[in-house]
Amino acid sequence: MKKIFVVSFISVGYFLNAQSLSNSPYAKYGIGDVKYDNTIETSSMGGISTAFISDFTSNFNFANPANNANFELTSIKLEATNENNYFKSNFNDMKSTKHSTYLSNISLAFPISSKVKMGFTYQPYSSKSYDILSQQKDDNGNILYQNQFKGSGTLNTAAVAVSYKINQEFSVGARANLYFGDLYDLTEFSAKNSEYLTGYETKNRVRNFNFTLGTSYQTVNPRTDKKLTIGATATFGNTSNMTTEYTNSTYRYVDAAGTKTDITPIDHQEIKSKNLLPLQASVGVGYGSENHWFLSGQIDYKKGEDISYFGKSFNLQDTYRISAGGWYLPNYNNFRSYFSRVIYRYGAFYERGNLKLEGNSINKFGISAGVMLPFKNSSITRMSGLEIGVEIGKRGTLQNNLINQNFINLKVGFNFADKWFRKALYN
Repeated sequence: MKKIFVVSFISVGYFLNAQSLSNSPYAKYGIGDVKYDNTIETSSMGGISTAFISDFTSNFNFANPANNANFELTSIKLEATNENNYFKSNFNDMKSTKHSTYLSNISLAFPISSKVKMGFTYQPYSSKSYDILSQQKDDNGNILYQNQFKGSGTLNTAAVAVSYKINQEFSVGARANLYFGDLYDLTEFSAKNSEYLTGYETKNRVRNFNFTLGTSYQTVNPRTDKKLTIGATATFGNTSNMTTEYTNSTYRYVDAAGTKTDITPIDHQEIKSKNLLPLQASVGVGYGSENHWFLSGQIDYKKGEDISYFGKSFNLQDTYRISAGGWYLPNYNNFRSYFSRVIYRYGAFYERGNLKLEGNSINKFGISAGVMLPFKNSSITRMSGLEIGVEIGKRGTLQNNLINQNFINLKVGFNFADKWFRKALYN
């Protein structure tokens, strides 16, 4: 059985790289919709992870690699996400709906010793997948001109994390992150009675590498089992670059497959930059009761940056995110009631986005909930089970003919945890 899990882990990673992910038209700007560090466990609690140390021995925290003092088992996680986006704009009373389902996370983690823990994860970090058509018509309904905006591509990340427990209260951790993928944007303009189109094309080839450092402090009152947790992370150190290729040209299509002919170049630029993934930091604090409940608050910060977009510099502003959430376990020792042994999760968040269009920040907020349904033979020291989460929220605004996005994201996954690689006591 263990060999089957390992083979599945490797095979699934191959298909993860070829997925088409749904997202917002706001993915048109920058590197698209960021989805990383959004596992079922953390997203169900509003995104809190910096001060979250699992009470159970089967959950590895990649967001803050220092928070794995209690991790003791080998864990394999497979997770999938179903995104449902509903768009609306006052511009021509536009309404649209978009759905997609994709594999969102695979991870393998295991203890090296009582103090050192290690994990590997592979996830989509961001994506572009949009096709927007804007037309200007005369009084008779004839098209005067139109703009079509298209985008595609996925930026993936592979990471390895190591956690070290200094003593009963302090832990530190580090994660090395590799980002790779290709992102594509195209804007086409065509006018009435014109056979030719003008195309503005941007291709981004990303091969980037950076580090996340984390630390955590947790103190437990042995008389009351109450615990206080404080955590912090910082991500920095870009060591690679992004190659941006911009092309402006005129052409025409000769068939429905999109074959271009009579291509006339107007402008071509190639730019290399290292500020794709700038400084990020997070700090959180949590309080709870051992094996019973936990509540945490968290603040995330990401520095804004300038990106090359259609041959021009585009500024992304600093991002702030405030999250709150936690979990509740009624009574794991109550074997007469299965639902008393289910972990219930809850959370909420507000994020000031990095985009500012027409004087409006494209902000995002939402609420979330989820459950961890333990397998029948699962114990509190071997917490394996089915993970289910839901996230409901809103992004954007209707002001200045911008787009309001409502979303419902459903997440399902499995956590297979057991004590592998045990030393035999007898020969």
